[in-house]
This record gives sequence, C-alpha cells and structure tokens, in this order.
Amino acid sequence: MAQQSHAMLPFSNHEKGKPMTWTPPPYADPAAFTEHDITLDAAGRTVPGTLTLPARPTGRGAVLLTGGGPFDRDETSGPNKPLKDLAWGLATKGVAILRFDKITANRPEAMAEPGYTMTAEYVPHGSAAVRLLAEHVDQVVLVGHSMGGKIAPKLAAEEPLVAGVVIMAGDTQPMQHAAVRVVRYLMQTNPEAVPPETVALFERQAVAADNVSPDTPAADLPFGAPASFWLDQRAYDPVETAAKLDVPILVLQGGRDYQVTVTDDLPAWRAGLPNATITILDADNHVFFAGEGPSTMTDYQLPGHLDPAVVTAIADWLP
Repeated sequence: MAQQSHAMLPFSNHEKGKPMTWTPPPYADPAAFTEHDITLDAAGRTVPGTLTLPARPTGRGAVLLTGGGPFDRDETSGPNKPLKDLAWGLATKGVAILRFDKITANRPEAMAEPGYTMTAEYVPHGSAAVRLLAEHVDQVVLVGHSMGGKIAPKLAAEEPLVAGVVIMAGDTQPMQHAAVRVVRYLMQTNPEAVPPETVALFERQAVAADNVSPDTPAADLPFGAPASFWLDQRAYDPVETAAKLDVPILVLQGGRDYQVTVTDDLPAWRAGLPNATITILDADNHVFFAGEGPSTMTDYQLPGHLDPAVVTAIADWLP
C-alpha cells in the first residue's frame, strides 16, 4: 500500500522538482524544550522515536499516535509535519511528548504481509511509549490522529497507565465503506485523477471486506491489505471500547474533513460517549490545517501548520 492518510487514499509526499522543508509553527518556542532520541522495543521489533521534555514541566505528558499508513513520528507528508507541530506546540506549554515511527514507517511492504493488523502495528510500541514517558511525568494521555485516534481506546484499555484519551478525527464508519465514500468524493472534486473505474474497484473491494474470511486474497481487498487486517477491523468497535474506559476523553473533529467527517463518523462518538468533550473546528481539514472551501487531495501538498486551536484545546483539556 502507498503511504496514506487515515489508511484511506494515497497522496503525494512531495511535488516533483520542488524540494520542500518543514519550518516551526509560530506558536512553538524551541527554547522552551529539549528533544532526545529514544528507542522502543516491543513484540520483537525496535522503532526509533523522540522524547520532548519542556524546560518548565507541568507533570503532564502525551504519547502521539500517527494516522493510518507507514508514517514516521511526525506524520510527515510533503512539507508538513502535523504531529511535530503538535509536539512542539504542547511542549512549549509545558507538556512532555513522546512520538515514534510506526513499525511500518521504513517497511511499508509489511502492510501487505499476511498477519498484518492495525492492533499489532500500534498497540505494542504504543504501550512501550506510555511506560517510558511515565518515567518522566506524573500523568500520560494518548493523542491519536485518524487511525491513531481509532486505536487509542484499545491501547488505553490495555495500558493502565493511560490517564486520558484525545481522539483527533478518529473514524467510526467501517473503513471499507468510508473508502468508497471518499473515492466518490474525490471523483467529484477531481475527476481526472479518480476515474469511474477506480470507484467501481473500491465498491467491489468493500463487498469483499464485508464478507472477509481468513482465505480471502489480499488482491480482492481494499488497499491490498491482507485478510488479517480486515478481520481485526471487524472485531474492533472503537466507540464501544472507549465507552468502557474510566478516563476523560476529548474528541476533536475538523469541519472540512472529507475523510473522517462530521456527518459520517462524529455521530457515533456523540452517541456512545455522552460524557466526552467534543469540539468541532469548522475551518480544519483532516490533518487539522485551517482553510476555506471544500477540502481536496491537494491540501496535503500545500505547506501549512496544525491549527493552533488544536494545541490550545488539548492543553486546556488535559486532566
């Protein structure tokens, strides 16, 4: 599978012939924290990460979980690093941060291997990250974006040190159905890039995912992910899992997000988590960059920064 946001559809990591570099967001003060390389060891594999420690700590810390796809710790896409924006913004406010490369970041081919699951990709190293960060702070919360937000309740249920969960654009609609919805939207907004044959392919693959068995060939399933991935998806209900947690929950949703939407995904969080704090940032797209008008795939190729309102919302909510 190609690198994806929300494990949904691929988008470019660069514009051909135009090298682009990340610059710090205006709300981050690099003098307010230090960063240290770390390594997480879990399930027989190690991954690199970064521990960000504020000069004036508040005793609070957050482990960041990237979206679906072989993302690095910063969720790098083109010139943008939304999770690095978030890490530096929160660290400026005194929150310690641990973020790490997913096990697929340097091995994207692993996402097509038999036995691959969302749970295996996130939970073991996520738990190791929580335990490491807990050595430096009094309280650790999870902040997950997109698929990272979807899996965060499961990690919190398995890791007792988690004191709260932030779900940023966490999807609740079955992924295979969301994929059809998204590809239809992209065909409408950019018909030259997404022909009708692509929509038809996603529709066939969604049916295969609905009826997946251990023997279903990966070639018949969305994104070429193996049957193990779709069986794991079918067995997991993020809202039901989150509802059983005895920790505070913050749900953030972008109003312009066409991948995880106010209409298709947020109602399940509202219905299932009556005590959660739910905030819609009307101007934000899927990666919580503010803008105007309908969001499209080209949004991800334009230099920008995480909406400062996200940093403020999380910092103010932290228990």
